[in-house]
Amino acid sequence: MLAGLVKGVVGLGLPTVAIGLLGLLMTPTQAAAVLVLPALITNVWQAAAGSNLMPLAQRLWPMLVGICIGTVIGTSYLPSGREATVWLGLALLIYSGLGLIRMEFSVSPHAERWLNLPMGLLTGAVTAATGVYVLPGTPYLHALQFDRHRLVQALGISFTVSTLALGATLAQAGEMNTALAIPSLVALAASLVGMRLGQLVRGMVRSETFRLCFFLGLFVLGAHLALRGLL
Repeated sequence: MLAGLVKGVVGLGLPTVAIGLLGLLMTPTQAAAVLVLPALITNVWQAAAGSNLMPLAQRLWPMLVGICIGTVIGTSYLPSGREATVWLGLALLIYSGLGLIRMEFSVSPHAERWLNLPMGLLTGAVTAATGVYVLPGTPYLHALQFDRHRLVQALGISFTVSTLALGATLAQAGEMNTALAIPSLVALAASLVGMRLGQLVRGMVRSETFRLCFFLGLFVLGAHLALRGLL
């Protein structure tokens, strides 16, 4: 529900927050398996909301293909146990650190043509290692200088492909089974309730204040996961 609240306010962060919190109780792989259904449904909803779906897909297709390939390759080196927790913690630290310092990037159209594929490959590899798909894909999409509405839809497209690729590799690895049905449905219901609450909160709290709390919370959570996996 908390992860859905964050997504309802800022438009992203559901798997990032949920896997980070569930990582306190289980491995990132197990958490990612539980969250495939709620992440897929909320991301398809986000990707389909708008009139730019096909133009964005045509522009970003090398990145989307790279995400699939990178996830499959990354699964061959999938960390487990403490190692997976450390990688998840480090991913959250890097992502939240970039958000806190507000580092701005800009990618030219010429550079975009050859960066799409490697950015997708890296995003897929990080997805396989941590269960979250924000690095480096989310900062990269921000750097393409989309307007707000196209950015939200582009993120939804990227997240949908990442969720499908991760779900397929988890199923291949035997992590997806019928025992996950009830936890996944509970997570889906809680996520949708949280998103609705987030949409209400969005109009009551300054976006900058919420954004600061979001990244600070992720930073603390990432530090705890990384240190717990190392100690």
